[in-house]
Amino acid sequence: MNQTRYHYESAFAPYIEGLIKQKKADGFIYDYEAYILKIFDRFCLDNGYANPLITRDIAMKWALQRESEGINYRNQRVSFLRQLSLYMNSMGINSYIPRFTPSAAVTIPHILNREELQALFEAVDTYLPENPRWQRLSMEYQLLFRLYYCCGMRLAEGCNLEKKDVDLENGILTIRKSKGRKDRLVYMKDDLTVLCRKYLQKITSLLPDTIWFFPGRTPERQIQKTSIDKKFKQLWGMTPYAGRCDKEPTVQALRHTFVVNRMNEWMAEGIPLDVMMPYLSRYLGHSGIEDTMYYYHQVSDAFRVVRQKDLVSDRVIPEVVPYEG
Repeated sequence: MNQTRYHYESAFAPYIEGLIKQKKADGFIYDYEAYILKIFDRFCLDNGYANPLITRDIAMKWALQRESEGINYRNQRVSFLRQLSLYMNSMGINSYIPRFTPSAAVTIPHILNREELQALFEAVDTYLPENPRWQRLSMEYQLLFRLYYCCGMRLAEGCNLEKKDVDLENGILTIRKSKGRKDRLVYMKDDLTVLCRKYLQKITSLLPDTIWFFPGRTPERQIQKTSIDKKFKQLWGMTPYAGRCDKEPTVQALRHTFVVNRMNEWMAEGIPLDVMMPYLSRYLGHSGIEDTMYYYHQVSDAFRVVRQKDLVSDRVIPEVVPYEG
């Protein structure tokens, strides 16, 4: 399995590298942790910590919550330092071990497997509203839900697309003023671009004056987020998997599924995640790769490829914290 490509320079570098090597040997991906530990490495350099010993003062300063981060992200940083301290203590270096800190409740998304995705899109493709007036919406659902899954789009991003935002010659979607008020480009695969072309011809013939790529029941307005959220629940309820999940999926689950499947594909092909993560992060509209890795790290399916490749899965792994598996 590929080792991290981060270069550590502080006095803690050999211990950080040793911890990562051990964790990866034990079957953990540990790329997200390696990234955060690189930030800790820089933190130590910036603060002049030349003695390779994690003291209470170092831990407390590292644990300070920044204005730009949430409590869960801050607690993860502390937990990763705790792992480093435990590793150093196992080597006879009496380092301070930060305590666990309570986290706010985090909703773990359901990642749809291949069979669930197939069942969902079968329901989408066969659905037809009883009222003939709204039957055009069925073809909107067919394309819109595919954009959510194939492009990892947020709920509002699909609903707010205008015709001018869809470049069907080059297969590019322009997402305007999304989360963080940022614009970005989303590239589509050729088969999805072909579907968009066919769809636009039909919707334009029905509603030539609308500016929206997915017009709502009132063509002057875009399709509404609440409407799509309810429709997803209805369509999921038509699958044989409804009611069988610990956490029923939402539209956002399609975005999470896109992230997990894409990373699993890269790992299966031997492509280093640390090389691809900046590209995926920008594609999703995240402010940094830690947000993207956080998506991946929340879900149990994230470790599917690792477990398939792992040759030491029966080893006893000490202190497995919640985000590790």
